[in-house]
Amino acid sequence: MLLIRTYVAQSAIEGVGVFAAEPIRKGASIWRLDPDFDRLIPMEKYDAAPAHLRELLDRYAYPSPDKPGFMVYEVDNGRFMNHAERPNTDFSQYGGATAIRDIAAGEEITCDYGEFFEDFARLHLATALSAESAERSRSGL
Repeated sequence: MLLIRTYVAQSAIEGVGVFAAEPIRKGASIWRLDPDFDRLIPMEKYDAAPAHLRELLDRYAYPSPDKPGFMVYEVDNGRFMNHAERPNTDFSQYGGATAIRDIAAGEEITCDYGEFFEDFARLHLATALSAESAERSRSGL
């Protein structure tokens, strides 16, 4: 659950992102896991869900780092946070996150997905290679 005021807008990184509605000071707590707002979804439910729901979860949920067999789905703007190689937040301590530098109002809030999703680097590479392959197929290469 985000602990700061945010809004969703077009992102230069990808699609939409989450942006600071007001300045955030370095070291401020910006997020914490809250079971009332961050849903833990058993993988059996995910596997049995209709395709359109699985697609939503594939895009906006992530494997729970401390509860194997569950996915975390954030119901607030946190689910729109984009990955960055040099993020402005630190999610390395599971269960909470802080700003690692001052974040200006209107600035996109980013994180390193690899800090809470250990297979992200492998998945990210596979997704990039798959997209590249699909583009070559469309181009007839």
